[in-house]
Amino acid sequence: MSKKLTRTQRRTYRTRNKLRTVNIERNAIREVRPRLSIFRSNKQIYAQVIDDIKGVTLAAASSQDSDAKIEKGSTVDAAQKVGALVAARAKKAGVEKVQFDRGNYRYHGRVKALADGAREAGLVF
Repeated sequence: MSKKLTRTQRRTYRTRNKLRTVNIERNAIREVRPRLSIFRSNKQIYAQVIDDIKGVTLAAASSQDSDAKIEKGSTVDAAQKVGALVAARAKKAGVEKVQFDRGNYRYHGRVKALADGAREAGLVF
């Protein structure tokens, strides 16, 4: 088996490493923020706020939650509800600022709707 990473893994690692970078040359150390990580399947979308230093999930929401379920509508509408729900749960846990980890997904469609819903609910990123 080859040690070569798949394209998806490379995109994921590239995105995640950009979140962790610290510019030492300019002494501009970024504040440590929890990460808003998402997972998107064909029908559902999941989001969680992760504290990487402690290794714990602070808040989570998905389109399968009873609070975010929609009777009729598109998956984009569900993603926006999930964003608002995870933002509300994160604020309840005391998190105001996060880093958005889109993983290997492009920033459009459901991913953008989730981010916009979280921003409208008060998360800063």
